[in-house]
Amino acid sequence: MKLGLINSAWAQAGRDTGWGIRKTKELGFDTIDIFTDPLDIDVRERRLIKSECDRVGLPIVSIACVALGLIDFNPSVQRFHVERVKRYLDLAYEYEAQNVLLVLGEYIWNQEVIPPAEQWRVGVENCRRLAEYAETLGVQIALELEPFPLSLLNNVDRMVRFIDDVNHPALQANIDVSHLLLAKVAPPELRRLKGKAIHVHISDCDGKVHGDLPPGRGVVPFQPYLKEIKDLRIEGTVSIELEYSPQPDQIEQWVAEAYRSTDRLMQEVGLRS
Repeated sequence: MKLGLINSAWAQAGRDTGWGIRKTKELGFDTIDIFTDPLDIDVRERRLIKSECDRVGLPIVSIACVALGLIDFNPSVQRFHVERVKRYLDLAYEYEAQNVLLVLGEYIWNQEVIPPAEQWRVGVENCRRLAEYAETLGVQIALELEPFPLSLLNNVDRMVRFIDDVNHPALQANIDVSHLLLAKVAPPELRRLKGKAIHVHISDCDGKVHGDLPPGRGVVPFQPYLKEIKDLRIEGTVSIELEYSPQPDQIEQWVAEAYRSTDRLMQEVGLRS
């Protein structure tokens, strides 16, 4: 697999988007994931991202999208978010990316007002519509497993069931290693995602709360997870996901540290190609 970086790691650097792309390449990353909203950027920023990635030879693999409204109980909100995610899929096509990383969100009102099965049904139907659209563009959707108690997809069982219910090859799973630990997913459970996973996120955490730290700064036992991921034979990328550095002026060192530690971990299990 390749080693990539989600460019939101550079958000606190106080520099322009092109600078972050160039630094990503300089540090040795094979690919980049882009965290942006096509409804919020103008045509100049949209063009700059692709042209700068092409110029430095850094393929865009994934576009990250959080679309909590896909499982909202209001049909108008659902329709807006279906169209919004389609714009992300258009952007993935334009950028020659492989997938849109999609976060679905959580059950509302503590699962006490709207039956959970109803939100599940809405999510399945809207994701099937999006998968059908993605197929016309030749891109895929990678669903993220979120470790929070009320997340729609917060363990492997639910991820597998959701993908099976949507039943479309353009919709598959993302594997986030620190999320697995927080959700108490044992490494062997990943075997159930054989043929269903297309993208990987990696970061560390303290084992208690969502952290997105450079690998090695937390408690995640990476090797058992990475060995299982290797056995899945995913033709894709492991992308580092980082939150803000506690020292914003040291963000370059923060990202460089994450690159070195992740590269070492991947090399140790023969995962980086």
